[in-house]
Amino acid sequence: MTDHLHLHGLPDPVGEAHFYRGVTFKRLLAWLIDLVPVAAGVVVLIPLTLFVALIFLPVSWLAVGLLYRWYTVSRHSATFGMQIMAIELRAPDGRRLGNDTAFLHALGYTVSTMLAPLQLVSIILMLALQRGQGLTDVVLGTAMINRPAR
Repeated sequence: MTDHLHLHGLPDPVGEAHFYRGVTFKRLLAWLIDLVPVAAGVVVLIPLTLFVALIFLPVSWLAVGLLYRWYTVSRHSATFGMQIMAIELRAPDGRRLGNDTAFLHALGYTVSTMLAPLQLVSIILMLALQRGQGLTDVVLGTAMINRPAR
C-alpha cells in the first residue's frame, strides 16, 4: 500500500475509504494525547525562563506547541498522539511530510488555534470533506490518513 501512495498521491476517498475511516475521531484523540507533551514542555520552559514564560503563558503554550508539532511531524509525519492513534499526515503526492511542509502545517495549526473562527472552519471541514481535511490541510493539500501497513 505504501508504494501506491508514492506513485499516485493521496488515496481516493471513495475507492480507498479505509485510509480515512475514523480519522476525524482519531485526530481528536491524538490532539488530547498531544496536550500532555506540550504541557510538559511549558512546565519545563517556565523555570528555564526565570518564570517569564508564566507571564506570557498563552504565547509560551503556542510556541511550545508549534515546535513540538514541527519536530514530530517533520520526523515521523505524525505527532506522538497521531502515532498512538495510528494516523499520519501525507503530502499531496502521498509521501510523508518533509521539514518545510511540516513547519507550514504546524504554523497553520497554530494560527487556527489563535483565531477561534478559523478553528471552527477547520473542524467543519474535517467533518464535511471526504478526506476529512482541516483548513490547514486544504490550504497545503495534505491529508491525515490511517497509517498504511509497513
